[in-house]
This record gives sequence, C-alpha cells and structure tokens, in this order.
Amino acid sequence: MVIFDCNGVLVDSETIVASVAEEEFARVGLEMPAELIERFFTGRRVGDMISVVEAATRRKLPIGFDTVLTTATLRRFRAELRATPHAACALSWLRGPKCVASSATLERVRTSLEIADLLPYFGTRLFSGNDVRNDKPAPDLFLYVAARMRVEPADCVVVEDSTDGIQAAVAAGMKAIGFAGGSHATPQLRDDLMRAGAHVTITDLRTLKRVIGTV
Repeated sequence: MVIFDCNGVLVDSETIVASVAEEEFARVGLEMPAELIERFFTGRRVGDMISVVEAATRRKLPIGFDTVLTTATLRRFRAELRATPHAACALSWLRGPKCVASSATLERVRTSLEIADLLPYFGTRLFSGNDVRNDKPAPDLFLYVAARMRVEPADCVVVEDSTDGIQAAVAAGMKAIGFAGGSHATPQLRDDLMRAGAHVTITDLRTLKRVIGTV
C-alpha cells in the first residue's frame, strides 16, 4: 500500500500555507516570516504549531485562532491551490491500495484534493493527524492507517515531503520516499529527508512508479 502525505506532495500548498500563517500571526501582533514557518512547521498540525509559538513567545493566542487560520487557508486554497505537477499521472499509474495520511484536518485534506481534482483516486481513504493522539514525527498516524486499511506496516510505502513525516514512517516500520519537488522545496531538502531516514528522494512524481519498486 502507498500512503501519501497531502500538502507538499499531492498538492503544491506549502507556500500558500506559510503565507497565510504569516498574515494571520501579523494580525495578532506576532512577526512570523513565512520562511520561518516553512522551516519549522511544514508537516505539523496547526494545533501543535500554535502550542510551540505560544511557548516560544510566552503569550496566548486568541481563542479560536486555529479556526481563523484554517478558514483563511481554505479561502486561499480555493483561489490559488493546484495539484503538484504530474500527481494525477502518478496516481493513475499506481495500482493497488493507496490512501492519504496528513497532519491537516480531514476537512482541509478533502477540500485540497477536491480543488486539485485528485479526490477520486482516494475516495474515503483519507486520514488526519487529528485521528491520533501524537502526530508526526511519532508513528501513531501511520500505524493507525495501516490498522484501518488492514495492511502490515512493513508492506507500506510512505511518500512525504517533511522530515517529521519521514521520521514517522521509519518509526512505524514503513519504507519512506522523500519528495522534494514542491515549490517550497529548498536545495537542502533532499539531504534533510535522507538524513531523516528516507530510502530515496525524488523531485518528479513521474518517477514514483519506478522508484517504489526499488525500496
């Protein structure tokens, strides 16, 4: 079974997410550059990001800030979000079970895939970090997905664009492929994903079918 992260892998969303977060943090008086958000919070749950920011700044964010951030992000998604280049081709070529496991809320995952015309490839096989207590880099989400899909972890391949996601896949006993082809990817990302435990990294989803056979 192939397990895909959503943001930064199937949809080219991370620059939008970071931009929206920068704007919303600024509205409440916090200077959080998009580059900093991408560096430290790519692949993390919104709630976890808020907790880290509150601890680092020693101030509480307004009640409901997570909802404000999610609403603003979805608004930008509807206007700007696109599928990652060649995602539809990669999904069409892959046979066998596949699903999505993302730190984002289920609503955001479903909306993202609908906007990008990728939802039919997965149907209801969508899973969120909110389904488990501990999100990535803990293995909980991937182990939960394997159990729900009735597949052994060792028979799963995970495609991730964040070091937290790669670490979670490795900790779950799954094979990990690092994806560094999104618009947010830096020249260093491939090395970071390999150091996190990726078996291999790719920058073009058209190579996925061939690479899966080698891990």
